[in-house]
Amino acid sequence: MKIKGLTYLFASIATCVSLSACSSAPSANSNTNVTTNTTETNQLPDISASVQLNEEAFPMCLARLQTRARAEGLSEATINSTIANLQFVPRVIELDQQQPEFSQTFDNYFSKRATEWRVNEGRRLLQKHRELLDKLAQEYGVPPQYILSFWGLETNYGSYKGKMSVLNSLATLACEPRRSNYFTIELMQALKLKEKYQFDDDTMVGSWAGAMGHTQFMPSAYAKYAVDADGDGKADLWNSTTDALTSAANFLQHLGWQRNQRWGREVLLPKDYNYNYLGAKQPLPLSQWAALNVTQANGQPLPMVDIQAALYLPAGHTGPAFLGYENFNVIMRWNRSEFYAITVGHLADRINGGPALTVNPPEQPRLSREQVKQLQAKLNEMGFDVGKPDGVLGRNSTAGIQAFQRSKNMIADGFPSPEVFTALGITL
Repeated sequence: MKIKGLTYLFASIATCVSLSACSSAPSANSNTNVTTNTTETNQLPDISASVQLNEEAFPMCLARLQTRARAEGLSEATINSTIANLQFVPRVIELDQQQPEFSQTFDNYFSKRATEWRVNEGRRLLQKHRELLDKLAQEYGVPPQYILSFWGLETNYGSYKGKMSVLNSLATLACEPRRSNYFTIELMQALKLKEKYQFDDDTMVGSWAGAMGHTQFMPSAYAKYAVDADGDGKADLWNSTTDALTSAANFLQHLGWQRNQRWGREVLLPKDYNYNYLGAKQPLPLSQWAALNVTQANGQPLPMVDIQAALYLPAGHTGPAFLGYENFNVIMRWNRSEFYAITVGHLADRINGGPALTVNPPEQPRLSREQVKQLQAKLNEMGFDVGKPDGVLGRNSTAGIQAFQRSKNMIADGFPSPEVFTALGITL
């Protein structure tokens, strides 16, 4: 949730902890349905042997966790009544270790999340919680529409907070060697929260990786940033909307939210833009973007304010273009997906009365990991070094695609379009 880094075209289940990024996320058009992709699930690799090994090792791991809990100062009652009775959850291992075989396009991601239902519900809740949200804006510097946007994307405004036992999920992951240390720390924090606030097990439910409540905080974030805003003696992110929204504002402030600044905006690029400046590592002052004839989406000039901005093209040059400001980077510290950050920002704009996108995301083919590996291998073969082919489109792959596109006098947007595959001699 707080990790800062690259966004990949592939949405890795292994790094998904909150409902907003997981297959268990709530439907964007309903406050009850859960979206899944059975076709993609059927194409996931068989990890039954790994599940069996983890299950067999679980009892011994629980003994280790009890020892760790004593060292952390947890009570014997918690150690004997809670940790000793934690259950292994095979589904958690499956979700942690499996990755989707196919990429998710920006159109697919965005269209399921920045929906008219979420816009309208956000506007309704803006009026319902206006007094609280205005107070939070004054105290923490985060405008109401952003808090609502995070809330909407994370749990459909609290209508779906996850149904899996947080403690069982975290114990299962703590006993899986790959990320044992991280999830052991999170489990200990969750147990401390249980002791501190006397939460019962039926309350402590969330995503398969332990994210909790209206705003899907991991236990460590809960411990640091949750606020008892309603004064009932506990910071309850499941049952208190006041606590949850205040905690979100507090978290964003600590992540570096810039008061009185936007997240960014949709922009229009000139037809002769050369794509020399693209992505988080190549920001420019707004004045320089204006000098490059980049405009607001409505064609008006960019505002003349002293702000650094980076250009993002989540669907390549045929799709919408965005300039992300410092608050875009803050959103990325909440969830490291550029798709997520753009969607949070745009949904916030819509809740606040802004228009829909000027350029709609185009429908694009979903690429398999094997297809991306072929692309990477071909680029390496032709002298455009992108590193070891791994089926994940990161910064090196984007740079390699750009260099190849320039060598062929193509538009150098760094996007793995069908035209790039064709030029490389790869059949999709």
